This record gives sequence, structure tokens and C-alpha cells, in this order.
Amino acid sequence: MMRHYRLRDSKLVLNDGDPAESQVLVYIEPSDAEKRFLVDTYKLDEHTLMSALDPDEISRVEFEPEHAAIIYKRPKNYSGNEQFLFRVMSAGLFWFRERVILVVSEEIPLFDTKHFSRITSLNDLVLKILNRSVGHYLEHLRIINMISEQLERKLNQAMENRYLINMFTLEKSLVYYLNAITANVMVIDKLKASAVKLGFTTDESEALEDLIIENHQCAKQAEIHSHVLGGLLSAHASIISNNLNVMMKNLNAMVIAITVPSFIAGVGGMSEFSMMVGAENWPVAYTIFICLNILFGIAIYRFIRRWEHRR
Repeated sequence: MMRHYRLRDSKLVLNDGDPAESQVLVYIEPSDAEKRFLVDTYKLDEHTLMSALDPDEISRVEFEPEHAAIIYKRPKNYSGNEQFLFRVMSAGLFWFRERVILVVSEEIPLFDTKHFSRITSLNDLVLKILNRSVGHYLEHLRIINMISEQLERKLNQAMENRYLINMFTLEKSLVYYLNAITANVMVIDKLKASAVKLGFTTDESEALEDLIIENHQCAKQAEIHSHVLGGLLSAHASIISNNLNVMMKNLNAMVIAITVPSFIAGVGGMSEFSMMVGAENWPVAYTIFICLNILFGIAIYRFIRRWEHRR
């Protein structure tokens, strides 16, 4: 899918006319013919173009004779079918003096915030696109935090495996996000080092500094969420292990409390016991014997429990 935009009155406007007159070209999951067109017409490096569509590609900045190629990471759209797994994707910005080409592998929100209400130059547009990516990460981090709080409440009520699995999935997502945001830090730092080469004005350099600060804050927030979620998982794992140990101790105490009276009854033998008390007295004596065994078992159980607490 291909979309063309023109800069008109400091705003991006869809251009239905000649693509050559557009300053911004957006290719969403380009076909083979569109890839070949980009390589042949705009002299894009074929490997770099494929990197923009590869989710496992590393973030980087490459300078070609006629343009700069930026491969950066941004969040994928999340849906309920993902089962709490938030993924990242690669995107490619090919930055010419009079044109910007954006290549992405799926439909994502690009120019949907107020930051794009006023665009002073293509340099400003590139910074706003990168800033939108940081904002997208922050939105997802807030959602992840809300989901983790809900799962924590559910785990406090019922220790079910599916809630633990969901929390593990969220922690996995945060690892992906932290790695992607950290990779974007290197991209933005390289842009800062090449600010003069890229022709940034004073205002654009200040916007780049703000972008660096926001991206670092985003990385720190992702790291904090990851540590908190990891701590919650460790705490719940410890609680489960402790509950299991307590249950095993109680079961062992119950087994011992039942085994000792059973052993006594087995040694005495029911036939010998009946002969001793007589046929006419055995119901009462048998009842007394059972009650004594029960009391003896309870005493043993309490003794074991007290002995465990003193250890």
C-alpha cells in the first residue's frame, strides 16, 4: 500500500496527484514491484530496504550519497488475540533533502497526534516521527502497567496458573520493549552527532535534545516496569513455594497422627481386645478405645506442629 503526502501550510496533506510532487512517501507492506521501484528510482540499498521490514533487524543509521537511512524500532499494534504479548517492529526512514520515504511492515498510527499539526521542514518531520514512536511506547507501557495491576489483584484472590502465565508474557514483552528502546537511543545519539551534516537548525537541534531526553525517560520507565513485574513474579513464586511447604508439613503431621494409633490398634488386635472386655461389654469398650486413639492422634498432631514452630 502506498500513500503520498505534500507539505502545505506547515501541514501534511494527502496527495492524489503525481507522486513525484510529494514530499512524504509512505509504503505499508510494499509489494515486490514497489520495492523494485524504490531501489531503481530512489537508489535505496536493497539490504537496508529489507531491514526496514525485518522485525529482528537492529536499529542503525547509514549515510548514502543522496540520503540517510534510519532503521528504528517501534511498537506493533496490539490486539486482544496477542494474549498480553506486546511486540516490536522495524521501520525505515529514508531521508532525502527534498523527500522522506517511510517504509513499514503494517498499518500503524503515524500522523495522528497534535505534534503533526505544524511541520516546519522535513527535518522537523523526521524528528516528529521518531518522537511519535517514543509516545507509542509510553502508551503501551501505561497499558502494560494497568494489566499487571489487574493480574496482581486476581492472583491475590486466586492463585491460578493462567494469571501467572499472563504475567510472564508481560515480562517478556517488557524485555523486548526495553531492548528496542535502548537500540533507538543509539540511533538518536548518532543523529545528534551528525546534526551539522544533516543540516539541523537551532530549533531542530533543541527538538532533538528533547527527543533524547524523552527516549531515555521511556527506557528508564520500561526498565522500572520490568523490575517491578519481575519482583512480583518472584514474590508470587515464593508464596506458592511456601504454601506448598506448609501443606506438606500439615500432611506429614496428619499422616503421623493417623499412623501411630493405627499401629497400636494393629498390635493389640481386635480379636484379643474383644476377648479381654467380654462379648457383652465390647461395644462400649470399643467406642472408648476408638476415642482414646483419636485423642492420642490429635495430641501427636499438636505436638508435631508445636515442635515445627519452635525450630
